[in-house]
Amino acid sequence: MGLSEFFWNLGAWNWFIVAVALFALESVVPGVHFVWFGVAAVIVGGLGLTLDIAWEWQLITFAIISCITVFFARRYAAPDITASDQPDLNVRAEQYVGRVVTVEEAISGGRGKVRVGDTVWNAQGSDAPHGARVRITGTNGTCLLVEHAFN
Repeated sequence: MGLSEFFWNLGAWNWFIVAVALFALESVVPGVHFVWFGVAAVIVGGLGLTLDIAWEWQLITFAIISCITVFFARRYAAPDITASDQPDLNVRAEQYVGRVVTVEEAISGGRGKVRVGDTVWNAQGSDAPHGARVRITGTNGTCLLVEHAFN
């Protein structure tokens, strides 16, 4: 008995083997790609065990269910739909908007530097002398937009 005959005799159980292989591949390859094909393989395996379906129709069913699960996942599990409780986590400058900080290097001609904690940031805004207090109103890339802070 050869290997191909062994797999031929397994029938619908081959789909579960494919599903396990796809789930294992999902854990090795970054991203969420193979899990949806693995889900489709599990569904086809279940259908193959309950119904007597020819292998050609099993392949067609696998293709259809794979497309459905991929489109479903792209529609309802897309990362841009999921709201974060910290939307500015990786945009450090945006986290400082609203803070009042000290001018480290005088702002003249619309450019200077401000101290935020232990870091010095480039700043844009109206002229302000060294030591003045300014409020961060926005960002321009990694440059902080500031205005005079009136306490």
